[in-house]
Formats: sequence, structure tokens, C-alpha cells
Amino acid sequence: MSYKIISKFIKDVSFEIPNAQSFVMIEKEILNYNLKFDINSKPFKENIIEVNTILRLSPNQEVKHKILTEINVSALISLEKNLEKKDIEKIILIKIPTEIYPTLYETFVYLFQQAGLKEVKIDKDVDFEKLYNQSKKA
Repeated sequence: MSYKIISKFIKDVSFEIPNAQSFVMIEKEILNYNLKFDINSKPFKENIIEVNTILRLSPNQEVKHKILTEINVSALISLEKNLEKKDIEKIILIKIPTEIYPTLYETFVYLFQQAGLKEVKIDKDVDFEKLYNQSKKA
């Protein structure tokens, strides 16, 4: 194996329902939100990288009563020495988010349930390889 997740942790959570009107409207307006990911990394120690996988719900223009949601799960990964740059890129942008996403998903759903919103659903499966390939074409 070319990498190993040493540890993962929830680095940041932002979950804001600013008012009662936003709460009442969210289940109707949830279809006007898009699931967005931001993945970044930075060196931690020799051959160890911190990879941040950030999930956010972004409202489109039609949403009048917006909620703000964002979760960042960070993973510390060790890499084998002498990996090629393209292999490291695929580990960071495909493999790690794929392994981290179940934690993001469960945390996201839990937050909505605790906020009293039982019917809010997001994609249980995300194809990070497809997202990676789409970003390469753009």
C-alpha cells in the first residue's frame, strides 16, 4: 500500500440555521442546495501529510432563507517514499476523501437530525474519482 491513514478527526463544524423561517423552509428548499467538496493538503512531517476534506451545502440563487453548513474532516496520512506526483495527487484527491466520506456523511446526517430535520437527505455515495476526472477536464 502506498499510503496509510494514521488518524482522522473532525477539524471544524459549522452548522447554522439563522432563524425560524430558515428552519421551516429547509426541507422544501433542500433541492436548491448543492453538495460541494473542497479538498486540500499540507505537509505535516516527513512523509506525513494532512488532508482536509470539506463538505458544504451551498444554496443556489433561488434559496431565500439560507442555512450554513460545513464540515471539515482532517486525516493524517503517511506516504511511501518516492511516490510519483500523480500518484500522490490521486491519493489526496480520490482515495482519502473516499475513505473519509462515511464519517462526513454520518456527521452531517446526525447534525440535521439533532436540529429536528429528519427528512434532509444527501448522497450516501460520492464518486471522488469521477469528480477528480471532471476537474481535470475543466
